[in-house]
Amino acid sequence: VRHMNEEVRRMMGELFPNLESELEAFVSYADRLDGFNSMYMLVRMSQHVNNAQDTGSFLSLMFASCLVKIKRNFDKFIANQIKAIQDFKVSKKSRCGIIAFVHNFEEFANQAESIFKGSDRHTHLDKSYKALVVVIYEQIVRVASESQKTPKDVVMMENFHHMYSTLSTLKIPCLESDRKEAKQIYQDNLNSYTLNLLGRPLEKLHVFFEGVQNRVATGVKPEEVGFQLAFSKQELRKVIKEYPVKEVKKGLDGIYKKTLKDLCEEENLLQVVWFSMQDEFIKQIKHYEDLINQCYPDSGITLEFKVDDVLSFFSEIAQNH
Repeated sequence: VRHMNEEVRRMMGELFPNLESELEAFVSYADRLDGFNSMYMLVRMSQHVNNAQDTGSFLSLMFASCLVKIKRNFDKFIANQIKAIQDFKVSKKSRCGIIAFVHNFEEFANQAESIFKGSDRHTHLDKSYKALVVVIYEQIVRVASESQKTPKDVVMMENFHHMYSTLSTLKIPCLESDRKEAKQIYQDNLNSYTLNLLGRPLEKLHVFFEGVQNRVATGVKPEEVGFQLAFSKQELRKVIKEYPVKEVKKGLDGIYKKTLKDLCEEENLLQVVWFSMQDEFIKQIKHYEDLINQCYPDSGITLEFKVDDVLSFFSEIAQNH
């Protein structure tokens, strides 16, 4: 039987001497047209090779040989994608927004999933996904560091939020840990952006109470902090006076405008960021009120604005823009 198979293969080879080279030329041509063609061919050719009843037949061997070339082309396609991500140049003139390669991954993954659906080659795609996502995450960090027009934590927040949304929609099992990581990085940068911006409207109050806290941390009894010259009741009243209701609202309005300028419309995170700022701001105010009660008991000193005032400021500012 083996001898007969070899004889048939030899005859087929003589009858179709150029078939393999023609097929390989077609594979190369299709790959040059569009790298995604290598994905289609990888799936289809794998099916032919895996379903072959006679693995030693002329066609089976030729398809197997072609499959090696297709797989090589697919690997090259992924390598080129990775290189393009690594070579991405950060614009010095425009705001960052969602980085092109983050968008591209979403399109790539959607197309790849439709091509590989039900294929036993999905493990090969999974390996490529992992390689791409590792590079994307690394390069988001690089772009965020190099961006001159958009704050680093905004670039991180928006792009990792986009990756989190994409991976949540795609539900690719091998990228579940990456999805969780993207969510964590997004939340961390949302928090840091919130804190960085909120340091400004009540800066002197913030510095004053930070000093109060440090004194308590070094062992000064809370009720004795006010006896220190820099943290006397008089000094506290002076700092509080600098933040009347009108001034606080003006400060928050400035923050909203800055946020509006920093964020890209596409990712639609303005409301999320504004709520985060509201929560953090109220947390700060309550913290200051607690410190006043602890360190300046029975002094009758209070901030010139209340939590309800702040809530209405946040609401009004958002509605007015």
